[in-house]
Order: sequence, then structure tokens, then C-alpha cells
Amino acid sequence: MGAKTKTRGQESLGGERRYDKAGIPERDYLTKSYKTVRDFSLVLSAPLEIEDYVIQSMPDTSPTKWHLAHTSWFFETFVLSKAIKEYKSPSPQYAYLFNSYYIQAGERYLRPKRGLISRPTVRETLDYRRHVDEHMVRFMTGASEREWKELSPSIEIGIHHEQQHQELIVTDIKHVFSENPLRPVYSKGAARKGAPAASSNEWISFDGGIYTLGHGGNGFGYDNEYPLHKVYLDPFRINARLVTNRDYMEFMEDGGYENAALWLSEGWAKIQSSGWNAPFYWERDGDRWRYFTLSGMRDVDPEEPVCHVSYFEADAFARWAGARLPTEAEWEVAASGVPVEGNFVEERAFHPVPAARASGEGPLMQTYGDVWEWTQSAYTSYPGFKTLPGALGEYNGKFMCNQFVLRGGSCATSETHIRKTYRNFFPPDARWQFMGIRLASDDV
Repeated sequence: MGAKTKTRGQESLGGERRYDKAGIPERDYLTKSYKTVRDFSLVLSAPLEIEDYVIQSMPDTSPTKWHLAHTSWFFETFVLSKAIKEYKSPSPQYAYLFNSYYIQAGERYLRPKRGLISRPTVRETLDYRRHVDEHMVRFMTGASEREWKELSPSIEIGIHHEQQHQELIVTDIKHVFSENPLRPVYSKGAARKGAPAASSNEWISFDGGIYTLGHGGNGFGYDNEYPLHKVYLDPFRINARLVTNRDYMEFMEDGGYENAALWLSEGWAKIQSSGWNAPFYWERDGDRWRYFTLSGMRDVDPEEPVCHVSYFEADAFARWAGARLPTEAEWEVAASGVPVEGNFVEERAFHPVPAARASGEGPLMQTYGDVWEWTQSAYTSYPGFKTLPGALGEYNGKFMCNQFVLRGGSCATSETHIRKTYRNFFPPDARWQFMGIRLASDDV
């Protein structure tokens, strides 16, 4: 499947989203989106052998089988159980096995032990998906206007929730394969596009002032993107391109991992206890660096954006470079007007690629896709934030502690899932996602 074919991804979610005057998504649009997204989860799973579906390589990852089941459980719990009085799950135990963190939805199986769930089998899990899909499509096409108004918002959240798990299918299987000495290949990857970025990294300046940020309500957004609010920013600068492997290797060669003055205290303790001396998946091979990718082992390409670095590493690199990480407000201002284009999961590269043009030819490069960009902003609520009612209120709000915001999406993110206001978040020591760096500074 080539990167440019019409069957490559989830195009039905692209373009202008269709809603009625009350903000309720149109039935045909949402039904088509549901089918497309559900199918794409199976597309991403297709390269796997049956044995690959069940492995959990660390507590932060989940088996592919679990992702396929959990996303089905989501629709079963938040839509079907409310829409169809006589609805029955294939197994009442699925609610226990495949709940993630929704305390109000019931008891949950321990996350670090998901790899021990050998049953249901993969075949039974796929049967479960078909069971849920049949009932969902039947409901969506036959629901009354009252039922549609009540439950379509949960369906839309479920669609975007599945896209988040599609990204996790990719990143989690990468970690699983990296633990295998045979270093399996998930995909040969699409042909690389673009030309190497210029060696210089120009600064783009932005005026200070009062800016309105957040989601304006036109189209889908998670609760943590709301409400619109004003922030004051001093003048700032942000780099035109992402930090590359070449840039990062200069930091490493200059003793970046040995210089305590560059590191936050917790970050220094982490690299000491974990033995970090390079980004995740990097390995020293004689006088060269190699890294594990979903296409197998490769020599590190100096022109690609550096990825699989923690917040601690991003912050230390920024200090070494005489700069800092942008705030999420600065990133959102800088991204205003930049089209949502880039190297997303639909491209089938499954890895960051070099910038497509030399710097100085326009605004930011690789704003979207390739790597999630760390910001220095702690993940917390916007002024006036309100959680959703019921168990769905646990989706984002309860994680607003000890995490940092990332922006822009990655090569494992769907292009129909990302937007300027999207707020991803992870703890500062996380590295297994496609996480990278863009520098900022005060414009003085």
C-alpha cells in the first residue's frame, strides 16, 4: 500500500466536519467515520503475526489485542449499554478485562498484567469487535433523533479515542519488537520524502501581546482543549525546524549526559539510575550510532528529527543550546495559520523524516507530524475548565498532575486526529512515544 493511495488511511474524517446548528454531528458523517476508523485499526494490526498480538513488554505498553478489545469495550460501555436495553456483551468479564482507568465504569484488571490475558484469544477478540460493530452500525442508522442527540457525542469521542489507541498500537509494538533479539520488521516503510534541512536553524519572531487560545467549538475537541481563554505573552522566538539527530549528537559528544549543570535534579537522578546516554532505541556500534525502527535496525540519519527523548533530555538539550523549550501557548501561537500537513501514520513511514525544504522559505517546518514536541508547560486545566459528566469526565482531567504538554502529533498520529489546540501529555521520563524537540527563546 503506497503512501499516496486512496485507501491509505482515514480520509473520511478530513475536511470540514459536518454538524447541525446545535453542534450535533450529522448521522451519515459520523457513521462513515466510525466504519473508517474501526477498519484502520485492523489495517495497522495486519502486519502482525498471531504471537505478536499478546505481548506486553513493559507496564506502559499494552498488547495489540488489548487495544483492539478496549476500544470495542469503550463503545459497548458508553453507547450500546445505554442505547439498547437488550444488548448483551459476548462475555460479562470483558468489562473487567478491558476497562482501562474509568473507575466509575467498574473494576479493572491491573494494567501491568495485561500481557497475561491469553484468553479471550485473538480470534475471539476480533469476533468481539465484529459483534460491537454490528450493533453500533444498527444503532447509528436506526436511532431516533432523541437517541442520536443524546449519544452521538459519545460516539464521536469513541472514534477519536480509537485513533489515540491506533497510535499506541504503533508505538507499543515498536517497543515489543525492540525487546526481541531478532529485531522483527513491522513494515518496510514508505519511500522517504523531502530534502535534508539546512544546517542552520533560523529563528522566527513573534510579537508579545494578548492572545486567545484554546478550542473555539468548531469541530471536535477534547474537554482539556476548552474553553477559549486569553493569555499574555512576551515577545518570543521559535526555531524554524526541529532539533535533528545531528544537533543532538553534538550535545552528546560535548558531554551533555555527563554535565549535571544541564539537568533538572530529577532528570539527573533518572539518567544516573537508568544509565541513559542517548535517545531511546539508540545503540552504539563501534564508531557509529544505530537505532531500532519499525523497519528494523538503521544507521542514525543525522538529518532526521531526533525522537524518543524525554522531557528531561529535551530540557537539558535546550539549556546546552542556550535556549529553552516553548510554552504550549507559544507553540499554539506559532502554529496559527500553519496547515495541518506532514508525515502522519497514513504515510506509512512509521518514522520521522528529514524536513521537506530548506529553512527560511516560510513559517515553521514539520509543525505537525513526525514527532510530538515537548513544551515546558505543565499539564493543567485552562481557566473555566469543566469535566464531562459521568465516567467520561475521567478521560483527561484526572491526569492533570506531574505531566508535561506535547503538541503537534507524530508519524504515528492520524492526520484526521490532530489540530492546533490538541494537548497531549506524558510524565517527564517517558520516551517510548515519538517525542522530539523544538527550541524557543525570549526575543530580546
